[in-house]
Amino acid sequence: MIQPKTRNRWQVGIFWLLISLTALLLMGCNVGQGLRSDRIVSAILSDPRTFNPILVTDATSSSVLGLVFNSLLTVNGLTAELEPDLAEKWQVSDDGLEVVFTLREKLKWSDGQPLTTDDVLFTFQDLIFNPDIPSSSRDVLSIGTAKQFPKIQKLDSRRIRFILPEPFAPFLRSVGGTQILPKHILEASVRQKDATGKPKFLETWTLKTPVQQIIGSGSYQMTEYVPSQRFIFSRNPNYWDQPKPFIEKIVYQIVESADNSLLRFRSGDLDVYGVRGEDFQLLKREEKRDKFTIYNGGPATGQTFVMFNLNQGRDPKTGKPFVNPVRSKWFNDVNFRRAIAYAIDRQRMVTNLYRGLGETQNSPISVPSPYFLKEGLPVYDYNPDKAKELLLKSGFRYNSSNRLEDAQGNLVRFTLLTNSGSNPLRGQIGAQIKSDLDKIGITVDFTGIDFNILIDKLDNSKDWEAIILGFTGGIEPHGSINLWSVDGNLHMFNKGADPEQPPIPGRVIADWEQRISDLMIQGARETKEERRKAIYAQMQILVQEQLPLIHLVTPLSLSAVRDRIQGIKFSPIAGALWNLEELKLTSE
Repeated sequence: MIQPKTRNRWQVGIFWLLISLTALLLMGCNVGQGLRSDRIVSAILSDPRTFNPILVTDATSSSVLGLVFNSLLTVNGLTAELEPDLAEKWQVSDDGLEVVFTLREKLKWSDGQPLTTDDVLFTFQDLIFNPDIPSSSRDVLSIGTAKQFPKIQKLDSRRIRFILPEPFAPFLRSVGGTQILPKHILEASVRQKDATGKPKFLETWTLKTPVQQIIGSGSYQMTEYVPSQRFIFSRNPNYWDQPKPFIEKIVYQIVESADNSLLRFRSGDLDVYGVRGEDFQLLKREEKRDKFTIYNGGPATGQTFVMFNLNQGRDPKTGKPFVNPVRSKWFNDVNFRRAIAYAIDRQRMVTNLYRGLGETQNSPISVPSPYFLKEGLPVYDYNPDKAKELLLKSGFRYNSSNRLEDAQGNLVRFTLLTNSGSNPLRGQIGAQIKSDLDKIGITVDFTGIDFNILIDKLDNSKDWEAIILGFTGGIEPHGSINLWSVDGNLHMFNKGADPEQPPIPGRVIADWEQRISDLMIQGARETKEERRKAIYAQMQILVQEQLPLIHLVTPLSLSAVRDRIQGIKFSPIAGALWNLEELKLTSE
């Protein structure tokens, strides 16, 4: 998941598939089986960071808000084709530079107020395109090298026109998938400023906001939130597609233990469970007896990787380098990164950690995507001898204790971080990487930290050396523009300053880094599919040659779903519950 998640059935499905759905406490200890006949109960790994869709940067917030807000278009989880949502139709001009969306008649917000093109105009012009409001959507919707936004014209209360400055192939998926927000609720907060001159919108819809004040247009509305415990969503009576959704309530329990999730699912308290490789054989034996089905969609869209901090800049306030210059020199040596890739036994990860239910990942583009390059990618199969050869080529050497040193005699040692508390698998991956690199004389100090602390290091302090992280991915490559653009807000391995801040002193953008950024723009500009595929093929090859991210393993998309949930259409790109509004419950 690289760009902020937008409200459509596909992205809701990705959540159910890839968020590693965890345990259940069913509204404390007072909810029994008899009260579950009207709901699906699942879980999330942590509290969200915000209730404001524009400010979302984490998967949990996106998951929670995905039920509450709709977009102009949605995506069919089986075919990946665009389908109407708030907009009943859209028309594209012959040159592809103008698109007119027509909203459905009599749309309403959950508070009963009309939803019109004024809300669409407000969402884009006042929020997403507002330079005073940080949003990952801005990167996704910036067009061309000039990073221009489309012009927008309200034609009437139901029709709105977007005018593009140049051809932009991802337009419909990017704009059509953006969550629309209520002007009548949020407009005042954009106009008002706080003591520092920033819009009060930045402090709007925080986790302290009563959930009844979160007004959306989605199939559900939040009716209860108890921090660190649960969310409860109820049917939105003003949802446009009545009588859907058919399921009255959705419950997300906030539980951080994946092992407890497994126990709860086996006890019958959990309706949906993201199956880990280590659980598969156990659950497979219980499938018929306990009335659930394990769906296997093949390689998932998600990916896991390890990356080094390539930022050679300094903290503008203190003048201190973000990364120790000795280690920064190692990390910015492509032979060092390639050696690390060769030294990690990814097939052992597949076998031992994923129990064979995964495959090695060799591309920044998800395997199910039509843009995934099947042949010609540089790969780094386990080869410690090759790793040592590359290190020696770059001037490293081995001391009498067979530990690696650089040319100046510094022992090669660095810190590797991940959020292993809520994601035990990443902890296991980190432990194996530590073991693998020890075999080529490198010492790794591996530490699991809180996810929010990890994100703060990536976004703000930039004080980190190496990190294991993952993304949910998707089928449209442009969705990762905010990762690969040199100015993107998720360009984590060499992150620049935020828009309102001065440039980072000493930050260096490598030629290959700029080339990847340029290829992403070219790929978005090209409208012919075969040419787009050729451009993204170049991008994938360059990423694999330079390894700003060392991709590890792609798991199989596996979900266990109670048979009482009827209408499942499992999809490797969208998961088990992408068509949530159409699902029904039967008595067990």
